Amino acid sequence: MTFKTIFFDLDDTLYPHDSGLWVAIKDRIQLFMHEELGMSWEEIPAIRDHYFETYGTTLRGIQANHDVDELAYHHYVHQVNLANYIAPDPELTAVLEQLPQRKIIFTSADAQHAERVLAHMQIRHYFDEVLDIFALKPHAKPQQAAFRRAFQLTGESDPSVCVMMDDLPKTTRAAREFGMFSILKGNKGSADDANALLNDWKDLPHILNL
Repeated sequence: MTFKTIFFDLDDTLYPHDSGLWVAIKDRIQLFMHEELGMSWEEIPAIRDHYFETYGTTLRGIQANHDVDELAYHHYVHQVNLANYIAPDPELTAVLEQLPQRKIIFTSADAQHAERVLAHMQIRHYFDEVLDIFALKPHAKPQQAAFRRAFQLTGESDPSVCVMMDDLPKTTRAAREFGMFSILKGNKGSADDANALLNDWKDLPHILNL
């Protein structure tokens, strides 16, 4: 199979899942729920998990149940110093350099956060486009409507020649159901959750039959 386009998730996919960055962002989300929405610390974890599982992202759950400014939310939760958590990855850079496919960021974060991360990792120029939560509105991964919207925005029509790489099993399962070749990055799931598993960037060309 020759693949035409690769859709990459951003957080915990392009950088190591144990970097601590996503944990710091989740801490900011909980702080937002406490300070801006008035929730108690005790109830926040269960509500956050419910929103994430039901609506695809915590933000979508918050929007469905509270009156919040989406831009303000993203600005608040992404106020972290990237240098404390992530750095350029020579192995990732080398792999991106040799991939001939069109490469697109497909994230549930906002574009500003995505651009910051890509610039910090010095890999922005490898990606043709960033699809963020605003572009997918009102949908979000892993909803099938989010994949349909992503294909509309990128001009893709054939899922079988497209790849979805993500660190969340529910997203790789949804991408496979949509008809894409899905790759699960990291160790959050099993072989049942995707077409392929990836732990080392050097193995990606082999998975893609390059």
